[in-house]
Amino acid sequence: MLPIREAFLRQTDEKNILLYNSKFSFFITIMTEFFKVTELSKVLEYASAFSRVEIEEVPLLDTTERFLAADIVCDHDLPDFPRSTMDGYAVRGSSTFGASEGNPAYLNIVGSVNMGQSPDFTIGPGEACRISTGGMLPAGSDSVVMIEHTEALDDTTIEVYRSVAPGQHVVAVGEDIKEGETILFRGKKIRPQETGLLAALGKTTVKVYKRPIIGIISSGDEVVPVEDIPGPAQIRDINSYSLASQIQQTGGIPVLYGIVRDDYTLLYDKCVQALTQSDMVIISGGSSVGARDFTIEVLSNLPQSSILVHGISISPGKPTILAKAQNKAVWGMPGHVVSAMIVFKAIVQIFIEHIAGRREHQHPKLKLSARLSRNLSSAQGRVDYIRVRLTEKEGQRWAEPILGKSGLINTMVKADGLIAIDINTEGLDKGSVVEVIPL
Repeated sequence: MLPIREAFLRQTDEKNILLYNSKFSFFITIMTEFFKVTELSKVLEYASAFSRVEIEEVPLLDTTERFLAADIVCDHDLPDFPRSTMDGYAVRGSSTFGASEGNPAYLNIVGSVNMGQSPDFTIGPGEACRISTGGMLPAGSDSVVMIEHTEALDDTTIEVYRSVAPGQHVVAVGEDIKEGETILFRGKKIRPQETGLLAALGKTTVKVYKRPIIGIISSGDEVVPVEDIPGPAQIRDINSYSLASQIQQTGGIPVLYGIVRDDYTLLYDKCVQALTQSDMVIISGGSSVGARDFTIEVLSNLPQSSILVHGISISPGKPTILAKAQNKAVWGMPGHVVSAMIVFKAIVQIFIEHIAGRREHQHPKLKLSARLSRNLSSAQGRVDYIRVRLTEKEGQRWAEPILGKSGLINTMVKADGLIAIDINTEGLDKGSVVEVIPL
């Protein structure tokens, strides 16, 4: 029997034992099964197992794409005065009933309202006052006649050619938001429209969750820095930069920890460092079962760690690893750039948004409907993610598959989005309506 170094003797599942031969310095992998995959839906359920990042209070201008850390309750009616939505005349609607071009209503002008002015007079029956869009309605008035539907006879009298109903061309007090109403909930992502609403409420600072720090470790003897010229059998470190860009798009802060050679101790030490300084860690490369891949060993031995997933029923990206260490997610991502980017888009992004404060059960992905331009085959038992280019033909949007291996970054550059072929579907027919996840 071959000598076994105890540190590397590990039964990864009931059918997979790794033995280390100290004489020849290589692993002999005895297996009858590659690894046991986990369904995508089950993997996504693990997101809730990780704690959110801390809360901070930031200036309103710094809140875009952040997640609210507390509900926002309106402390006053919005608007808090009735205002006009048109240029024209503030009137009592009843004074215009029956008015037409052949039978106009005649109203007396009793004043005008300047922008930012609170009128100190009242509108009675048969009276009107000049008003601009956004102006405050005087007491007694309940509607506004558009200036296009009137004609001034002199400085004090107008003809009205169209009747208005009470409330027409007017925003009433509290019509936008009522005092005491919860208008934004904790976990809501702040977009420009939410920023505008917060400004309308006088919020100069807002409590939000911090941007999560995501550590990226690139592993592999074949990987070299982007500034180097690759030698034979070497590749530049693409994944660190493509993943960092995806992290930024998701609202996180990427931190690159450099390239680690295929060495157990080096990778372990780098993971410990990244765990201490980050809210989540991504290891690019080394997720598959192979003689020189130490990722699963390292993740298994990190402090307070457990392997949650080793293999996901998706393509590309099947050998992805998810571990939990010190209550933080640690990913073993495929080394091929397309696989890594698709796994991030389909899975890791949801985990980042969760720890960044996203409200539970709210992680919608914008999708576009399109028709498939050709037949696509798929294997049952996995979710297939297909890169597609979007085109327009005769007013119809079409999704044109871009086929290529997972190491070809150009296929992602050409792609406008992804379509997912369900785990129980054998394929899709040409002309089928598909949902495209934009990239």
